[in-house]
Amino acid sequence: MLVTLNEVLPQARQQHYAVGAFDCTENVMIRTILDTAEQEQAPIILMALEHDLLGRGIRYISGLVHAVADAYQVPIVLHLDHADNLEIIRRAIDHGFTSVMFDGSQLPFEENIERSRAVVELAHAHGVAVEAELGFVAGKDIYGTDYPGAGKSRLTDPHEVVEFVAQTAVDALAVSIGTSHGVYVAAPKLDIERLRAIEAVSKVPLVMHGGSGTPGDQVLNAIRNGITKLNVYADSRVAMLQGLKRSAEIQIRNDPLPDVLFDPIRESLAQLVAERIVMFGADNRVPANV
Repeated sequence: MLVTLNEVLPQARQQHYAVGAFDCTENVMIRTILDTAEQEQAPIILMALEHDLLGRGIRYISGLVHAVADAYQVPIVLHLDHADNLEIIRRAIDHGFTSVMFDGSQLPFEENIERSRAVVELAHAHGVAVEAELGFVAGKDIYGTDYPGAGKSRLTDPHEVVEFVAQTAVDALAVSIGTSHGVYVAAPKLDIERLRAIEAVSKVPLVMHGGSGTPGDQVLNAIRNGITKLNVYADSRVAMLQGLKRSAEIQIRNDPLPDVLFDPIRESLAQLVAERIVMFGADNRVPANV
């Protein structure tokens, strides 16, 4: 069933677990992630990047999720990830996304507030939740190239959080505490003291980007101290590549059936998703009234 961030994150915050948020592009990913969430009885967030919504992508992804959502008993959020312009946000809302993220993390503080507030006004008028970002998480983009300012993450200032949330009315806040996007070159060291200070003053649930590759003990510490939505993409891509390699090794005919061809990919991704759901403490968290 389709829900918004506001129907899954407050419970996660109260009960100290995080909802897994997985970027997805095609049926193989969407079906595998949803089937695994149902198996684990976990709320789930399916995310899409603007890159994957180009052309007819937005209709394929949103149409598929809307078509199958009622077949699942777990709460499903359809989320637009890392949008930085109103046009794609409007299109996502028109196509039934239940939450959107406006990424103004590289803008000056006041401009980030102004543009985030405009997104909130647009989205809330349609019952859509909004995530914004304060601070900047650097790293690699989906093409493997550096983001502008890569390697120069700007950690979230706890003193700015109260004003930002109050002036924007966002529903969730992505914070920068030492993670980065993509595959790590060296293990990160999360600033948990900073996270504690942010959680103490934030009126909204907190989000951690760059969850792929972050050591499990640090992930758990972040969740214990306020992270309620945890984004995963690079780990999914690594898992699918491993499955693809296994698939190539085991094929015994030149024209394999699609299910046989894709099964190792699905199995590898499903294992990753299940492991992350359990690590985040989100398994068996479907509310009794759902």
